[in-house]
Amino acid sequence: MGQHRMAESPREAALTMRGVSKTYRSGLLGRGAKHQAVRELDLDVPVGTVHALLGPNGAGKTTSVAMVATLLEPDAGQITVGGIDARANPGRVRDIIGVSGQYAAVDGNLTGFENLRMVAQLYGHSRREASSRAREMIDELDLTAAADRPMRTYSGGMRRRLDLAGAVINRPSLVILDEPTTGLDPRGRRQIWEVIDQLVQSGTTVLLTTQYLEEADELADEITLIDGGVVQARGTPQSLKSRYGRSELRIEVPAAACADEIAAALGQVGTGEPQRLDDRNWEVPIDAGTRSAVAAVQVLQDRGVECIDAVVTAPTLDAVFLALTGSNANREAADVV
Repeated sequence: MGQHRMAESPREAALTMRGVSKTYRSGLLGRGAKHQAVRELDLDVPVGTVHALLGPNGAGKTTSVAMVATLLEPDAGQITVGGIDARANPGRVRDIIGVSGQYAAVDGNLTGFENLRMVAQLYGHSRREASSRAREMIDELDLTAAADRPMRTYSGGMRRRLDLAGAVINRPSLVILDEPTTGLDPRGRRQIWEVIDQLVQSGTTVLLTTQYLEEADELADEITLIDGGVVQARGTPQSLKSRYGRSELRIEVPAAACADEIAAALGQVGTGEPQRLDDRNWEVPIDAGTRSAVAAVQVLQDRGVECIDAVVTAPTLDAVFLALTGSNANREAADVV
């Protein structure tokens, strides 16, 4: 989805962050140890794109989006949303953004329509205009058949779609989605992905946090990966996979084949230590794709080892994530005593 949008000419920024930092204080009256959740974060999100913030639990993702949403005040730095200084004019920023969190912000006793009408009225619309907006969003998100049913009868995916509808009912220019598909089954996640893609196709900008790497790969035009409150890498999904990921060659050999010969052969063509997965399967990182596979088959044959199968897997965001996060040094650097 998203990777095609970045090929266009440069766009104006929907969101800019420069040197944004946030420190939490623990203990009674905030007199205890300090924890720096976000450190000098820079971010540029062009209009009409999806930008994903990735990182492990506690990396600073939710703190970052909460500052953009004006729910938290940064300790330092500048945040500009649609050309508006968020620190100086938080009220104006709230008028042009929508926020959808990890848990659907809906009242189970009200119908879907009543929930959306209430949200629209909270934005300042008259009851008549709020009703019109609510019906329009329900139609757009394919919830018409369930519009007048109590929310408690909705599936998880339907609740999330309704929550998204509430986030965009005021036609915001920037929508902030904090882990919008957490807990959904694959069908529900796919439905939310389709809604997000429709939003962006209509010109809306999306700032997304997610724990699902497949989701970021599918939706994001660009990714910023953070750990311990510090940016570790940024780029398109493909550029991150090319830069930090690695291809793997997996081979299958007869169970009786000599392990020493296999390890030596794979060591000749791989870029790292060969790993024996079981009696028949081995894996080794490579850098020449199918050429490495062909070379491995030839070297194995030269050593008298039959290769039953050879498969090359492309780099993944999972590999990037594991390579760039989880460092104790990163986490220690984010703690200020």
